[in-house]
Amino acid sequence: MKTHYQKFFKGVLILLSIWGYAGSINAQTSEKLPAVTIIGTALSVDYSNNNSPSTTVNTKSNVFDGNLSTYFASYDRSGTWVGLDLGEKHIITKIAYAPRNDFDGGSQRLVLGVFEGASNPDFSDAVPLLMITEAPQPNMLTEQNINCSKGFRYVRYVGPNDVRCNIAEIEFYGYPGAGDNSYFPQLTNLPVITIHTVNAQDITSKEVYVPGFVSFIYNDGKSIYSDNLDIRGRGNASWDFPKKPYRMKLNSKVNLMGFPAREKNWTLINNYGDKTLMRNLLAFDLSRRLDMAYTSVGIPVDVVLNGEYKGTYQLCDQIEVAPGRVEVQTMNAGDIALPNLSGGYFLEVDAYAYSEISWFESAGRRTPVTIKYPKDDEIVTPQYNYIRDHYNKMESAVFAANYKDPVNGYRKYMDMESFIRHFLVGEISGNTDTYWSVYMYKNRNDDIFKFGPVWDFDLAYENDSRTYPINNHSQWVYEYGSSANGFRDVVNRLFSDEDFVSRLKEIYSDYRDRGILTKEALLQVVDNYAAEINQSQQLNFMRWNILNTIVHMNPRTYGSYEGEVNNVKNYISNRIDWMDRKLNYSPTNISEIAIADIVIYAQANAICIHHVVEPVNITIADLTGKILLSKSITDNISIPASKGMYIITVFDTKGNEKTVKCLIV
Repeated sequence: MKTHYQKFFKGVLILLSIWGYAGSINAQTSEKLPAVTIIGTALSVDYSNNNSPSTTVNTKSNVFDGNLSTYFASYDRSGTWVGLDLGEKHIITKIAYAPRNDFDGGSQRLVLGVFEGASNPDFSDAVPLLMITEAPQPNMLTEQNINCSKGFRYVRYVGPNDVRCNIAEIEFYGYPGAGDNSYFPQLTNLPVITIHTVNAQDITSKEVYVPGFVSFIYNDGKSIYSDNLDIRGRGNASWDFPKKPYRMKLNSKVNLMGFPAREKNWTLINNYGDKTLMRNLLAFDLSRRLDMAYTSVGIPVDVVLNGEYKGTYQLCDQIEVAPGRVEVQTMNAGDIALPNLSGGYFLEVDAYAYSEISWFESAGRRTPVTIKYPKDDEIVTPQYNYIRDHYNKMESAVFAANYKDPVNGYRKYMDMESFIRHFLVGEISGNTDTYWSVYMYKNRNDDIFKFGPVWDFDLAYENDSRTYPINNHSQWVYEYGSSANGFRDVVNRLFSDEDFVSRLKEIYSDYRDRGILTKEALLQVVDNYAAEINQSQQLNFMRWNILNTIVHMNPRTYGSYEGEVNNVKNYISNRIDWMDRKLNYSPTNISEIAIADIVIYAQANAICIHHVVEPVNITIADLTGKILLSKSITDNISIPASKGMYIITVFDTKGNEKTVKCLIV
């Protein structure tokens, strides 16, 4: 029997836990929580006992009976679960579990199973507490400590895909308390996105949204953002993969994780056929290096959907007209006369345009073009006619007799600078789909189309059996890669203009000379992403066992994640040599480069300062102006940095200085 002092002390600790002060004494206050109300998936059929009632197998209560010989095995193969209604909110400090033991492989069936905590009985607001990442020992309980400051009334175990739950025993430990949002578990070092749809509906359509609730857990678990959402499928070929891509529409506009755009629409890219899980991210890095006006934000994340682990994904901007994304003037239905009728517009040369609502074929080359903005349900006939006719003017200018004229030729309608940068991203990355889909946009009262953003690089970096090995070809990738009808003719025509070719060589040489497009710099980006993704990729390829399987357009397999990454690194190293030869690159004398040409840029987890040819001083500050680092450097440097916005200043003893902002995502 407990003494009055013990009862009093326990009461004080409960109050402390409610106030959020008991994190350091969880182990002293934590107790095994009683299984008063057992909840879980309804058992449709007791198939293990000739479909007759049974009290010894396949019942939810067996999971909490203290007997490792009994178990819960559901009738449905996936999406099944078992848990507890604790009656009030509890801080969960530990979970113990045991596998079914009466057949071989019982322990393996728990791998990737997810424990969740929720405040709502339907688990619509659930967040992961723990994922089982190793097969537990049979005939014993495996204990795992939980580091979560929030209290939950409902807790459960969700079995992995296709295993019928099959768990023998679960014990939850903790103490009463509402807790707070100070810290949450992450599955790996990556942010985790956990989504629950209404009634756990599967997402089976690219057109029909399913309502639900989402939480983004990031910053090593110290930050969380939750919101209602609608979610649907997305993509073209990628939608046919077992691992599905998604589009999310949040209830509120938000700068997710501090990203530049404050918007509702975000995408989850599946990267199923890209076994490095980073090809898009590498291409986005190239786009930023080449100073394209807008590059989509993209970061690797872990995704859990309705309690089921789905793997490593890439969280990205939705490509759309919006501040911080494609920034052109917005229009409304009343903008049907000049000057407002002239813009802004956002288009996509799109081989899939024929299946879209708002699209046209160009007059000369019959190139399919989708109108991305104004949106399908907003565009009116005068706007449609204007942008179709204006695209045709650009195409006509490209193939006109005076197309080389710098004033009245194709440059009257086409921004050569952005086209060349877009071209270089495609060719350096070896993207065979560069001209299968090409985004471009046009501002109001401006006749010129600008190109970008870049998008869709799952087949790039030597991942397309149709073009492998790319560096053995003497032609540009665009010449034998995929192209929307007629657009390869446009690129060929530009290459017949000596000024275009000359400017292409100048731009490439400039970025090579300034150290932005060096092998060392590009390979370092690969290594940084590989280190960042390493924990997550191991779990991803447990969920999707394809490392030794050719999927989609893979030219071959490399036996391991490391082998896949090394393939990309070898490609990049050889590709820079190939590009140097193709464009007759010769380095400029580096001693002639001034401080203004020092290159400062962000890459994964680092701030890079390149092209330092003499001693300079640098400072790194946050947005408040607080100095985080001040030092002298004499050579190129890569400085580790966490996610966020930084102000970097480089200055010398002569009073010359250069200041830039860098965003690390």
